[in-house]
Amino acid sequence: MYVITGGAGFIGSVLLRQLNMQGIEDIVIVDNIAETEKWRNLVKGRYVDYMHRERYRDLIVRDALPFRLKGVVHLGACSSTTERNADFLMENNYHYSRDVCRHALEKGARCIVASSAATYGDGRLGFSDKPDLVSGLRPLNMYGYSKHLLDLWLLREGLLSSVASLKFFNVYGPNEYHKGSMRSVVAKAHAQIRKEGRLTLFRSTAEGIADGCQQRDFVYVKDCTALIAWLLQNPSENGIRNVGTGQARTFNDLGRAVFAALGRAPDIDYKDMPEGLARNYQNYTCADMGWLAQSDCPVRFTSLEDGVRDYVCRYLEADDPYV
Repeated sequence: MYVITGGAGFIGSVLLRQLNMQGIEDIVIVDNIAETEKWRNLVKGRYVDYMHRERYRDLIVRDALPFRLKGVVHLGACSSTTERNADFLMENNYHYSRDVCRHALEKGARCIVASSAATYGDGRLGFSDKPDLVSGLRPLNMYGYSKHLLDLWLLREGLLSSVASLKFFNVYGPNEYHKGSMRSVVAKAHAQIRKEGRLTLFRSTAEGIADGCQQRDFVYVKDCTALIAWLLQNPSENGIRNVGTGQARTFNDLGRAVFAALGRAPDIDYKDMPEGLARNYQNYTCADMGWLAQSDCPVRFTSLEDGVRDYVCRYLEADDPYV
């Protein structure tokens, strides 16, 4: 049986559909749906069972899972970059993840975990995923630090030869609708343009960077899940691995892509960035994807324009926006 933690969430639910399309249905979804709308992400998926995250943790700690574990993709975490409760993030993102990894490895199961580009901090050390650079990274927020701690633990325990830790860059795409303020800029831009006919982006706070010219490596969720599915079938591909396109694009580029997908002329203005955000803001991210070029992985990443067009036209503009 495969387990997807965070399986009702954004990347997890798209991964479920990716595996279904490959004929894989022996899947257990682990999550904490509670009173959220995440259940809608699962409606089209095929899986064997759903398990609450705390029950799953209890079972793996006691070595009492009622099935044989073939592989685990651990995506479940608090992904809010503005979460300030450090104790919660330590327990939810770090300690829980260690338990998941330990159990999977003890069972000889494939183990893939989600890290984040937030671990790179302000980017002054670059965006290389080489393990000898991990200890020097300085994340800018507690979320990034919680993910960084897991990478440090995997490195310290000598587990990077057995686990794939994926540093996701700026992921956008369908099934992110439950994320509220943490939805991608694509989703937010679409909503604002539909409502107001224009798009407002943050002014730059960095010398030499024009308004809207802050850059990110925007990566389409379908490419991320295709890569994860390949990694599940290629257990020798391990270590810390960036997941991005390898190209940095501006927020202005993204905004223009959304306008183009809607068949509208761009109308972009700017507003001041909140002070709290400005202090911890990444003005540039770009994944070093050298590892992918050296592998035999067939996944090729979608351009920003094509990814935005697919997301807007097939999902955000559709009556049924779910994968």
